[in-house]
Amino acid sequence: VAGNMGVVPPAEGFLEGLRSICDEDRALLVFDEVITGFRASYGGAQQVVGVTPDLTALGKIIGGGLPVGAYGGRRELMERMAPSGPVYQAGTLSGNPLAMAAGTTTLDVLREDLGKYERLDALARRLADGLTRAAEEAEVPLTVTQSASVVTPFFLDAAPANYDEAKRADTPSFARFHAAMLDRGIHLAPSQYEGWFLSAAHNEALIDRTVEAAAESFRLARNG
Repeated sequence: VAGNMGVVPPAEGFLEGLRSICDEDRALLVFDEVITGFRASYGGAQQVVGVTPDLTALGKIIGGGLPVGAYGGRRELMERMAPSGPVYQAGTLSGNPLAMAAGTTTLDVLREDLGKYERLDALARRLADGLTRAAEEAEVPLTVTQSASVVTPFFLDAAPANYDEAKRADTPSFARFHAAMLDRGIHLAPSQYEGWFLSAAHNEALIDRTVEAAAESFRLARNG
């Protein structure tokens, strides 16, 4: 799931196709789950789509808000890393106790209530549906994409399938929309190409307030 050009879900069968190609060519399949890890589900996007990579890169949430990165994968690959194998990897902050404590605590809290994933996904759908209705009423071309608890409202007539399509978004309209939302107390990332990330701190009341502010802001964005 592309996230740094807005939310652009992969085409159906794309990830399965990558797995097949890598198996045929004896190449490694690596998933970057820095955004989707522990967000799409407790097992990441790979658990949702049912495709297991050879290596997985993780970050963000595994530090509980502190800087941290990690990778993991098949046993035969990881055993090539020192001290088991010849590949040396280290860093000044590797295994930083503060980040590790925050990260393991965060993952423990997530595991205690896996139902929160369904609730967050439902909130994201509520937001996506609300934004879509508000844009239609304001006669503003908008397509909202969603992956788990992340959405992106693209100022486009249709959902983008790749970067070239995503960059056709009407960024001046987004800029006007963003300013209008700020005036209404809704602080969004200042880029058309950033996902809107929901968290356990959000609820239906906040989603509905956001949609109400968006309805007014869409009209202002349309009128310039």
